[in-house]
Amino acid sequence: MMKKKQATILLCEDDVNYGMLLCDYFKQKGYKVDYAQDGEEGWQKFNAKSYDFCVLDVMMPVRTGFELCKAIRMTGSLVPVIFLTARTAIEDVLEGYHCGADDYVLKPCSMDVLMCKMESILSRYHYQRSECPYDVGTMYYDSVKQEIEVNGDLIHLSSKENDLLLILAQNANRLVERKVILTSVWHNDNYFASRSLSVYINRLRKVLSTDDEVRILNVHGKGYKLLLPEKKN
Repeated sequence: MMKKKQATILLCEDDVNYGMLLCDYFKQKGYKVDYAQDGEEGWQKFNAKSYDFCVLDVMMPVRTGFELCKAIRMTGSLVPVIFLTARTAIEDVLEGYHCGADDYVLKPCSMDVLMCKMESILSRYHYQRSECPYDVGTMYYDSVKQEIEVNGDLIHLSSKENDLLLILAQNANRLVERKVILTSVWHNDNYFASRSLSVYINRLRKVLSTDDEVRILNVHGKGYKLLLPEKKN
């Protein structure tokens, strides 16, 4: 599990006083915190760096917490998200979970209880990432170590190669839209990012070429699929 001192939280809260209070509390607990006062600022920060956890208010200017959570999930990110909000209607709670949140916490809330919820979710999230490497045909892919074992040899992946292969492996045999890949890995979908994606796809194809049953399929005009053979019982 990732140590707390290494984890970075994206906190989006339009009440500045409450936001600063939460920031101070999280920092005292050993976390790094980036603070945004509205949903659009939160979206810009999310696209600028990687986070280990997102804590979102619902009613924020420019972009609501629901809209922000949906946008985060559209990138393919599985980062844990908790809504921390005063909106108690059952319709809002259901909407929060439908957006892809891991939990929906009502204000006022004990900060210690909030922290326990966050640490429990973080523990499961990082366990899943670190303890569940991927079988890619006859190859063994460890996204944490950024390595693929091929015929007993270890091939180290660059950060971009690893991020790209991870999103494809998480969605094996399913289409991952080009825009989702670009936004998730490059945080941009411009011409240069698109050209870079093609270069990295070709690099990964060479790495995976030792297994004839594994390939990265280009679905013209849509995106890519990592095609893996069905596992035999």
